[in-house]
This record gives sequence, C-alpha cells and structure tokens, in this order.
Amino acid sequence: MELVPLLITFNNADYKRIYELLNKTWLTEEELGAHADTSTVIECLSILRKGSLVEEQWRMPKPGEKPTKEYRAIYSKFRASFQCSMGDIGDLLHIAVSNDAGLRSIVDSVEQEIVAGTTSIGDISRKYGVSPIFIRGLAKRIPGLDVKGQGMVLLDRLH
Repeated sequence: MELVPLLITFNNADYKRIYELLNKTWLTEEELGAHADTSTVIECLSILRKGSLVEEQWRMPKPGEKPTKEYRAIYSKFRASFQCSMGDIGDLLHIAVSNDAGLRSIVDSVEQEIVAGTTSIGDISRKYGVSPIFIRGLAKRIPGLDVKGQGMVLLDRLH
C-alpha cells in the first residue's frame, strides 16, 4: 500500500465516499457515477489502483450485454510500521495534501520530461533538485502518471 494515494483518498470527500462504497461491495464505474461525477470516479479509481487499494474483476453480463469491470476496496483496516526520514515524510505529506502552485509547476515539468523521453526517477529528481521519494510521490498523485521499476510512465485512460 502506498502512503500518498491513501492520504489523497481520505483528504478528498468524494474519493473518501467512493472508497467507503467500495469497502462495502463490488461496484462498476457506472454505479459509482450515481455518487460522484464520472471524471471524479475515473480519477479516484486511478489513484486507488496506484495505491493497491482496490481490486477489480469482470462482472458477468446479462445475455446480450458486454462485460464490465467492477471494483472493491482491498483493505478495511490500516496498520503501519515503517521508518523514513522526516524530510521524506514531509515531502509525501506535502505532495498528498497540498494545492501549492509551486508543486503544480514541478508536476507540469515532470510530465514534460516524461513526454520528452526522460523517464528515470533518478535523472528527474537530480534535474529538479528533489529526492526520488518526492518524484515517486508525485507519480502516485498525478492520475496520468505511475511508477514502473525505477522509471515513470504515462498512463492511457485507466487500464
């Protein structure tokens, strides 16, 4: 489980409501759309996937209908036992809950780096003078980005 997606989920009232619904039963994007607008549902599911907070499966359709994916929360309890520097935890908390314009500027720059072909977390963190943990945290916050190994990738819509 990743800390940044977890904090983002519970810092946003709509995401929190979606998680609570998924904690009770399997639901499709369409069913979740009854509780939040479509773009919010799509963004929330992306963040929950990146945090390994949901599982998905194909719902068996009625005859003549297409199968649809349905989702359910994986965890109903939280337990943490980890150690990190205060700088790293400060960065992660800032990334997860901040609406800082400076953070938005770094996000835009990182996205441009990836589009230009620089995907190495180490290279990007050195270029912007931030820690690799900071860059990984950004990837977990931004719906269109994710971490694969030691690199960053742009996501298509949502798996």
